[in-house]
Amino acid sequence: MHERREHPRIPLRVNIKIAHPDFGEKVVATKNFSEGGLFIIVKPTDLPPPGSIVKGQIQDLPEDAPVVDMRIVRVEKDGVGLQYLVDNL
Repeated sequence: MHERREHPRIPLRVNIKIAHPDFGEKVVATKNFSEGGLFIIVKPTDLPPPGSIVKGQIQDLPEDAPVVDMRIVRVEKDGVGLQYLVDNL
């Protein structure tokens, strides 16, 4: 299969709080990051469908991280891929 990813993935597990009106807020773990987005470990049925926008904020840092908008772009059995929306960066 041809690799379509634009940015290399960096394996990194951190906690991230995600929020959406459909489910409120939840803290989940990341699987990896890239310049364009991240992958979170979550039951996909716990989130809205692809194309939906969620807010995300990295947790457990000495200072509050910025809250960024991310689009759900990929759904797999062990989680979902989120793309950073450029307006926030």
